[in-house]
Amino acid sequence: MTHIAFSFCFGTIFGSFLNAVIYRLPNGIGLFLPRSFCPSCKKKILWYENIPLLSFFLLKGRCSNCKVSIPKSYPMVEILSGLVAIILWPKVFSFQKILDFSFYFSIYCVFLSHFLIDIKHKILPNALNFYLAIIFFTFSLVFKSWNHWLYGMLIGALFPLSVTWLFYLAKKKEGLGMGDIKLFGILGIHLGPMGIIHNIFLSCLTGSIFGFMLILLKKLKKESEMPFGPFIILVATFQIFFPDFFNKFLKIF
Repeated sequence: MTHIAFSFCFGTIFGSFLNAVIYRLPNGIGLFLPRSFCPSCKKKILWYENIPLLSFFLLKGRCSNCKVSIPKSYPMVEILSGLVAIILWPKVFSFQKILDFSFYFSIYCVFLSHFLIDIKHKILPNALNFYLAIIFFTFSLVFKSWNHWLYGMLIGALFPLSVTWLFYLAKKKEGLGMGDIKLFGILGIHLGPMGIIHNIFLSCLTGSIFGFMLILLKKLKKESEMPFGPFIILVATFQIFFPDFFNKFLKIF
C-alpha cells in the first residue's frame, strides 16, 4: 500500500505541473516563471492553494480572490496522472525498472499535454515534440537498430509531408499542420517503418470516421478544421502501452 500511495502522490504532483504546461505553452508563458497565478484576476497562487487535488477541494473549485471556477480538467489531469503512475510504478526497484518508468511516464506526460492542447488550441507545441524526440532518439540509439529509427523517422515525416503538399497543390488548402507531420516523424523513431505506417493509416481512418460522425450529427461543418493530433496520439498510445492488444487488433483488422 505504501508504494501505491507514494506513486499516486508522485503522479498528482506531475499532473499539477502538466496543468501548467497545458495552459502556459500555447499562451507563450514560461513554464517556471512567473509564479502560478489565476488566469482570471492574475492573483498569485499561494503554496497552500497549489497542493495537487487537496487545494481544489479546499477552495471548492474556485479562485480564493475572484471566485471564478477552476477548470474541472485540473483535478482530472492530476487524478489520471496519479493512476498512471500507480500502474507504471515498479514493484521491485532496480536501475532498469526506474529507467523504464521514467521512459513510459515521460511519454504519457507528453501525449496527454499534446492531446489537450491540440483539442483546445489546434497546435502541437514544438517544445513538447522536441522533448519527445530526445526521449525516443536516446532510447532508440541504445535499444534499436539504426535502420529502425532512421527509416521510421523518414517515412513518418516525408510521407505525410508529401501528401500534404499534393493536397495543397490540388485544393490550395493545408491538409495537415506541421505539428502533426513532426509528430509522425518523431513517433517513427520509436515505432519504426511498419509501426509508423500502421499509425498513419489508423489515425487517418479513425479521424475520418470521427469527423464524418460529427458532420452527420451537425457538430462540425465540412469546411471546419478538426485537430488531428489526438487521433495520432490515441493510436500511438495503444502501440506503445498496449502492444499485445494492438497486434491482436491488427490480425483481426
